[in-house]
Amino acid sequence: MLISARAMKAAMEIVRPLLADIGAEAAGRVVIGTVKGDLHDIGKNLVASMLEGGGFEVIDLGTDVEPKRFIEAAVTNNVQLVALSTLLTVTMPSMKTTLDAFRAAGLREKVKVMVGGAPVTQQYADAIGADGYGQSAGAAVALARRLVPSGRAAWL
Repeated sequence: MLISARAMKAAMEIVRPLLADIGAEAAGRVVIGTVKGDLHDIGKNLVASMLEGGGFEVIDLGTDVEPKRFIEAAVTNNVQLVALSTLLTVTMPSMKTTLDAFRAAGLREKVKVMVGGAPVTQQYADAIGADGYGQSAGAAVALARRLVPSGRAAWL
């Protein structure tokens, strides 16, 4: 999977300018990152590459991302979707903290949030109020397509 993700990333470096030249519109804009306290990024990177390959513009915040950075990136980049990743069970509460920060900022109704990572389940996603859960990178792309209908207007 890692080799495939690297190949996809390299291919997108070639394809992205060609898509821009023909005026292809992105399927949507996504901010992705690994939540506060977690430094793991293999799964996040794979999902980011798959989202790009699926036509999404991806803003990757990296690892150990505080809720405030997710909010700032969502507002600055006028995104429709935020993707939260974690590998560690002990950092799962950071997903809820991030969702709570979006609520406190009055932005929760304006942006969809999907979650994923090895310890995350649909039950957990439902419990924290996420809009969806991706069990795999492929499932995350399919979910993103459902959460961000084609042609959705920007919200800010």
